Amino acid sequence: MKKHFLFVAAENDGIANCKAGGMADVVRDVPRQIAEFGDRVTVITPSYGRLHHRAKFIEKIKFSYRGQEDEAELYEVTGKKPHERIRHFVWHHREFRPGDIAHIYFNDPDKPFYTDTLTFSRFGAIVAEAIYKGVFDKVDIVHLHDWHASFLLLLREYHERYHALKKIRMVYSIHNLAIQGIRPLENDYGSLQAFFPDLNADHERIKDPRYLDCFNLMAIGIRFSDAVHTVSPSYMIDIQQPSNPPGFIGGEGLEEDLKNAAEEGRLFGILNGCNYKGYHQPELGKFFLTALKTTLRWLQMADKKYKAHFLAHTGEKIAALLEAPPTMVCGSVARLTEQKFFFFKEDPSLLATMLDDLEAKGGVYVLVGTGAPEYERLFRAMSRRHKSLIFINGQSEEVIDGLYAESDLYIMPSLFEPCGISQMLAMRNGQPCLVHHTGGLKDTVRHMETGFAFDGDTFAEKKTDFIKVFEAALEVFFNDKEKWQKIREKAAAERFTWKRSVKAYYKELYQIKVPEKAVGN
Repeated sequence: MKKHFLFVAAENDGIANCKAGGMADVVRDVPRQIAEFGDRVTVITPSYGRLHHRAKFIEKIKFSYRGQEDEAELYEVTGKKPHERIRHFVWHHREFRPGDIAHIYFNDPDKPFYTDTLTFSRFGAIVAEAIYKGVFDKVDIVHLHDWHASFLLLLREYHERYHALKKIRMVYSIHNLAIQGIRPLENDYGSLQAFFPDLNADHERIKDPRYLDCFNLMAIGIRFSDAVHTVSPSYMIDIQQPSNPPGFIGGEGLEEDLKNAAEEGRLFGILNGCNYKGYHQPELGKFFLTALKTTLRWLQMADKKYKAHFLAHTGEKIAALLEAPPTMVCGSVARLTEQKFFFFKEDPSLLATMLDDLEAKGGVYVLVGTGAPEYERLFRAMSRRHKSLIFINGQSEEVIDGLYAESDLYIMPSLFEPCGISQMLAMRNGQPCLVHHTGGLKDTVRHMETGFAFDGDTFAEKKTDFIKVFEAALEVFFNDKEKWQKIREKAAAERFTWKRSVKAYYKELYQIKVPEKAVGN
């Protein structure tokens, strides 16, 4: 009998304009593979006050929130790649608004998670009621993604109306353990008591292990789901150990919860996959021309005026490279955050040394991304000091695709990495990667075989090893072309397929049989 899966998430790149990070890729790709196995998938997110535009209205639903009856609207959205066994929906409510991060999340530095929990607590109440009323027909498996979806587990556990949902298997994927969704238990408009005043929750079971007057939605996902999933095997091991920053980022206060889940047989580490067919391959040899055109186009945009001088500076650098191409291109594509570039922020001399080594050999480092203001300032300043740094402070799919296709070495010095997709995309194009030997990067890059990895017992040792490994990579690239080619070929031959990953989902997370006539990548 065919199964029906319900995916509940904050992001879904299966539809347009609903992506902020890697979670959206997973929520896009896993349903496609499930559909290839012959089963049905329904994917739901909030509307953020915009995704319901030009979508098909389905129905209204009444639900309880803040002790009062409320109402929301369900819309069906056309997927980027329509499939007869996949349906995409958004719930719209007048209070759902676009955030300042990818028009999804809000940045509340003074009250972390405040605005986002206003959205996702209401979203959880809507989803619980919709499942209870059978809005999506019979659901066999509910797959929840990160803390934003944990309100559903909270209601299933403690709301009398939704105890019946315990008959449905609910699994929980951790995409980034460091972002946990922590809010007060009471005495705040953005507290659990305010969201659900009639919820008789056991505070001891839901509280944060460090902030005892708060509840922790990541912890709730781990404690109350039927299975807990990390997006790589090595990250699953890492997060069962306490963090010791900056040298090691582990369980971030939830390591005991994760060890308990492992002892109960509920914790599984399954590597994310990557698409190996049907992806756009840009025209080779056009990267710098595309980057220049994009930069010049940004200069005309009103929202780029505050960085116009820097864009002009970047454009000048790129134009010069069209006249005199570099001998080597190193690249990075990432959100500019502590997770991705803490090594460079904590010690800018690491980046300076790397750039000096490249400049001496006629190479460049191209970094594409936006993010935290302090990281943007760092890279803008370094770009002005070093002609070998091309900092493209924006987001362009054309530029990103071109960089993945045409770089010689991909740089990924993540402080921690639950899985990582960038290294897979680079390797897919035969591009070796230089990575920190942590989390999912351990599971995908083999040192001196498919790429290069730096490590160390202390943070200081890691920094020293980063320069050592980078210089070793330069030595191979410039002086041992045969070895470099072998590394490239081995990187390109790796296959981290979604078919393999989702088969493991069926067996371990969903605990159902994989359809015998499975097809897919």
